[in-house]
Amino acid sequence: MQKKILIVGGGIAGLTTALALERIRMDYYLLEAVPEIKALGAGITLAGNAMKVLEKLEVARSVQERGEILTSMIIQDYHGKEISVVDAEKLNREYGMYTVAIHRGALHEALLEKMNSGKIITGKKAVQYREDEEGVVVYFDDGSSLQGTAVIMADGIHSAIRKQLIPDSQPRYSGYTCWRGVTTDAWNLKRKAYETWGPAGRFGHVPIGQNLVYWFACKNAPYKDEQMKNFTITDLAENFKDYAQPIQSMIIQTPRENLIWGDIIDLKPTSRYAFNNLVLIGDAAHATTPNLGQGACMAIEDAWILAEEIQKHPDTLSAAFRAFEARRVKRVNFIVNTSYRLGRVAQLENRVMAGLRNYILRLLPESLNDRQMKQVLDIA
Repeated sequence: MQKKILIVGGGIAGLTTALALERIRMDYYLLEAVPEIKALGAGITLAGNAMKVLEKLEVARSVQERGEILTSMIIQDYHGKEISVVDAEKLNREYGMYTVAIHRGALHEALLEKMNSGKIITGKKAVQYREDEEGVVVYFDDGSSLQGTAVIMADGIHSAIRKQLIPDSQPRYSGYTCWRGVTTDAWNLKRKAYETWGPAGRFGHVPIGQNLVYWFACKNAPYKDEQMKNFTITDLAENFKDYAQPIQSMIIQTPRENLIWGDIIDLKPTSRYAFNNLVLIGDAAHATTPNLGQGACMAIEDAWILAEEIQKHPDTLSAAFRAFEARRVKRVNFIVNTSYRLGRVAQLENRVMAGLRNYILRLLPESLNDRQMKQVLDIA
């Protein structure tokens, strides 16, 4: 009997998994909660590990054309003095890996273009599942249900089914909140990503192609703080008024409707993704803070490695899911934990401690930075 897999979630993890399953000729349906998958969101950075997978899925060129290849990623203090630099061109030369910054909506478009649209069913928010001898049944909030041979849960950090499977796996607050925006690139910020650390918070900006620049601003705050929620463009510009330009002007130029706010959360690492004929992937399994720029990259890696294991175990998907779990847990937990710690370091607001941090980071040899970067990018 032809196996039919249900992919729950139409984000980056779900869409990439669909493409990976098509490549190995495995039948599937992709189920998405919203009525229509639209090009929403702000910017995203796809490091070399993700781009290598997208090359194998024959979508890398489309992503590259929509975004911008980066030559360097620079961390600086709020006066504009460099703290650390990652040479992205060197990574390309030595490891064949290049980094692309792109609007999240443009990435979705590139993935959707490559997919079989007849395999997508929208308006299906999964709320529960049941497994029996005939397969796995997923139940939706509209009262309907669908049955498949197996289920891949790619429905994000707030996955109701993950909470059913792992009740104590709840989102963890990082201690800082974040605003994101997209505006026209009036500063010719070609091919370089910047992150600025200072006493008023952290600010990053990166060109994402199409003459657009994406920026984010992080500030230490209580969880779900009403004052932070109500921050305006004017409030943000005032908060970062002492930072090197073009930070303040970039904020001011951003249309109000392009401002997105949310607390930074992740999932405390777990060692369990596979549950017989159901498996968790992407943010549903291992949501991470964005400090390493690896959240979407881990989801894209998941898609490829899961398809590899399904190809190795085509007759026993539960075995494929266990093999996937065995390959992913150590690497993904390393990324989640490292990103969480880096966020703590980057969000230091005490001037003395921050000054000491910057001094130490400037002394680190380039070879150490290269080794750490290779560990982040090395697909297991």
